[in-house]
Amino acid sequence: MTGSDASSSFRLAYVPGVTPAKWVRIWNERLPDVPLHLVAVSAAEACGVLRDGGADAGFVRLPVDGADLSAIPLYTETTVVVVPKDHLVTAAEEVSTEELADEIVLHPLDDTLDWEHLPGRPAIERPATTADAIELVAAGVGVLVVPQSLARLHHRRDLTYRPVVDAPASRVALSWPQEATTDLVEDFIGIVRGRTVNSSRGRRPAAAAETKGKGQEAGGARRKPAAGKPARKPAGKSPRGASGGGQGGKGGRRGKPRRRS
Repeated sequence: MTGSDASSSFRLAYVPGVTPAKWVRIWNERLPDVPLHLVAVSAAEACGVLRDGGADAGFVRLPVDGADLSAIPLYTETTVVVVPKDHLVTAAEEVSTEELADEIVLHPLDDTLDWEHLPGRPAIERPATTADAIELVAAGVGVLVVPQSLARLHHRRDLTYRPVVDAPASRVALSWPQEATTDLVEDFIGIVRGRTVNSSRGRRPAAAAETKGKGQEAGGARRKPAAGKPARKPAGKSPRGASGGGQGGKGGRRGKPRRRS
């Protein structure tokens, strides 16, 4: 981690389907003097943008390509099939890939799912983007299997979707270059992980040291006795006969010894 940040702002990349608004709001509340700039990137180019310095950190889809990028997995998305509203699939609450065997399943070039075996029948050509594939679904050309957030992003009133129970899932993570783990990156990691503003982790060391120094200055020095008042004696054993804790009961006086018979 670097001792100081070279930039006075923070650049956050995010891939389609990710909504960073909640974390941006918390950032603006905690660090109002450090502007946060959003950088929209495709899933395919996200790691390259981080590696080339186009963003300080980013929400990406796993896996990240390369050991030079750190990543904190955040959540796993439900995979759904997007179909026209009058499609037979809508009669069920969820479907399997086997039930799509007779369907033309569109496979866009920017697909984010790690398929071992593609379901259904392939289209003659692969759509360039997910947005293009959505248009083809609306035209009745085929169906599309995507993470649920992308189905919501490209929502159309004439389309709907259903979960696919045995399809691969997409995982979203926060990633950043290992060699550029700045104080601001640590601040954002703390926000994403839900740490409070008073947490010692995820806060910038300079701020923490400053807070600690002020605490020592305010309460670390021993107070001098007020003028005209004697200084307090250090706590210790009470002298014999003093009140509070002697063996003799009230007043601290020792009881009379018993006579021997």
